[in-house]
This record gives sequence, C-alpha cells and structure tokens, in this order.
Amino acid sequence: MNVQRTFHTISVLVENRSGVLARVSALFSRRGYNIESLSVGPTQDPQFSRITIVVSVEGHALDQVIQQLDKLVNVIAIEEMHESSSVQIELLLVRVSVTAANQEKLRTLVAEHGGKMAEMGSTSAIVSLTDTSTKIEALVNALNPFGILELTQSGLVAMRRTI
Repeated sequence: MNVQRTFHTISVLVENRSGVLARVSALFSRRGYNIESLSVGPTQDPQFSRITIVVSVEGHALDQVIQQLDKLVNVIAIEEMHESSSVQIELLLVRVSVTAANQEKLRTLVAEHGGKMAEMGSTSAIVSLTDTSTKIEALVNALNPFGILELTQSGLVAMRRTI
C-alpha cells in the first residue's frame, strides 16, 4: 500500500543565538515528527537566522507544531510556505562514474536538466543543480545509468513570491 504523504514547508525567523536550532528541532522530535529537510542560514540582518523546515504533519498536528514553535523564546516569526506562493529551491551535488567515452553524453544530459559540471575527472564527475525538488529528482534518475558514487542535497530554502 503506497501512502501519499503531504509535506509542509515552514519558514521560521529566529534570533541568531546558540541553542536555538536545537530547541526548534527538539520540538519536532519530542512529538515524534520526522523532519524531512532542514536548512538554516543568515538573513540580511546578522542578528537573525532563517530556519526552513519541511515536515510531514497534517491538520491539527501542523497547527499545534506552529503554535509550539511560536512559544519558543528566540522565535520571531513563523510562516507556512505554500508552493504556489513561494519560491522553493534545493542544491544537489552528485558524483557519478565517467569514462572518456561517455563524458560528452554526461555533459549533454546535465545541460538538458539545467545543471552544471562542477568538476570532471578521468573516472568520475561532480554535477550540481540548484532547482526544485522535482527537477532534482529527475536529474538524479537520469544520472542513475552512469552510476552514482556519492550524492548530497541541501535542505530546501523558500521565500515568499514577490507580489
């Protein structure tokens, strides 16, 4: 049975202080919710950081999580980021096997997906892509035949669309 999960992206503006990330992530783990993606970085003001959390919780549980986040001392603002009203981007780095014979095929494939060749060696190449989760997944699937040696993805970052 394949259960369809719904993911919610929550943007949390916090004071840039030690321990804030631990308190935010502990709130999810205490309730038994798995964080699918977590990204933290500075904002235009060095006093604040933005935490972008992707989690699979529904209805009342989502409301509860947001209310509990709002009670944390160093939390300034919380916003649920809907796909239709925000730009949501991830970064992918993937190392694939390569031979002299298939280097050009790899370059073409990566370009078709909007990616970049970060590094080309004699036996492996590193490919990068900054895009939506769907497009990253499509590139990973297309790279599978080359042989994926190593893969890493950043957490999702999101920003409300310009009005």
